[in-house]
Amino acid sequence: MTESPAPIEQRIVPALSYDDAPAVIEFLCRAFGFEERFRLDMPDGSVGHASLTIGGAEITLASAYPEGGLGGPAGLPHLHASILVYVDDVDAHFAHAQSEGATILQEPEDQFYGDRTYRATDPEGGRWWFHQQMTEVSAEDMQASIDSAE
Repeated sequence: MTESPAPIEQRIVPALSYDDAPAVIEFLCRAFGFEERFRLDMPDGSVGHASLTIGGAEITLASAYPEGGLGGPAGLPHLHASILVYVDDVDAHFAHAQSEGATILQEPEDQFYGDRTYRATDPEGGRWWFHQQMTEVSAEDMQASIDSAE
């Protein structure tokens, strides 16, 4: 009898590609606290697929595959996307990432929507936003903050 696989909890999983996927995997684990769940290495040394987790959430990544239209973020003429990750202690996470050589774009600061955040890049220029929810703010209060800033 074949057992059914466990249901997938996370319905949206970012799938990223990098020119030097092995180096980025090492960096994401060392500097940002991801854990490598598994990796499929290709005969040419590239990464066919890797699964990294943090706080129960998953991202996948692979080596750039130009034949399939996938490249690393360094080759883009503009920012296409950024990954937002919630962490338990954003200030400690920031200090660790900075000490491990992450390029910091914005130091931790409180936001009008109730989160404390910082922004950083990985070695190929991929953008990462790390958040910690500090207080719950209603959509109406967020909109009021935006309206009053005009």
